[in-house]
Amino acid sequence: MRRLFPVTDQTTTAPKGGAPGQGEGRQGDAGQGDAGGTGEWSLDALADAYAYPEDMGGTGGTGGAGDIGGTGGTRGAGGRAWLRANMVSTLDGAAHHGGRSQPLSHPADMRIFGTLRALADAVVVGAETVRQEQYRPTRARSGFAARRAAAGQAPVAAVAVVSAGLDLDFSQPLFTAPLVPTLVLTGAAAPADRIAAAERAGARVVIAGTGAGVEPARVVATLADLGYRRLLTEGGPRLLGQFVAAGVLDELCLTLAPLLTAGGAERIAGGPEVRVPARFELVSLLEEAGYVFGRYRRP
Repeated sequence: MRRLFPVTDQTTTAPKGGAPGQGEGRQGDAGQGDAGGTGEWSLDALADAYAYPEDMGGTGGTGGAGDIGGTGGTRGAGGRAWLRANMVSTLDGAAHHGGRSQPLSHPADMRIFGTLRALADAVVVGAETVRQEQYRPTRARSGFAARRAAAGQAPVAAVAVVSAGLDLDFSQPLFTAPLVPTLVLTGAAAPADRIAAAERAGARVVIAGTGAGVEPARVVATLADLGYRRLLTEGGPRLLGQFVAAGVLDELCLTLAPLLTAGGAERIAGGPEVRVPARFELVSLLEEAGYVFGRYRRP
């Protein structure tokens, strides 16, 4: 992997060793592997490259107080949250192929994917993406244990599923066997029987809207109130579109795959067009095997 931007005196390869390996599909929570002289960046190098803003006080996922340093962020009573998205797109704008993002991925993409999960307090994802991508609980990785402990975080990121109707299979391991409870974010008017089913399975139901569904800004603020302030959304496109429209997305990590698919696949963000396009600034640009990994931040 090489750094294209910002340009430094080390733009070809980073220190080798200890990078996360490839998982099963893009959402497959990549495990650890050995770089073995392949030029892959180390765990620490990737984690430093994708670190959240500094000065984040409190304890991730347990309601600790504190602020996120830097600009942007959405404030809840428990502190300021930072919402980043991680998405993949083909050269012609497709966010998936055959309904899944896995065909667009690459081992380098999976290493970054696993790192972003390992840095987050919570992974926010839409119900349709959970169904299509067959989401599983996040897994603890020893390579990130010390970093998470030093930041006051739980051993793994919680998965937070956004759903209005709660049409989810609560017998799946995502709900019955996570290391930390899975969150289900819904509205106050969600079906009571489905809320009860989620709670029986061990999920924590969080109300983040006055109607049947959630309100995007309230999702971020409510998670911040609960202590989940380093937020990562993996989509899908409709959920990301809601965050964009609400103006609460702070950062976009975008993998540009050197692929063309044609067809009618969604873009990375869907829904109604925003009145004024939101401008983001380039923070960093990495490349490996023709895949380009951009990191963009709200000014």
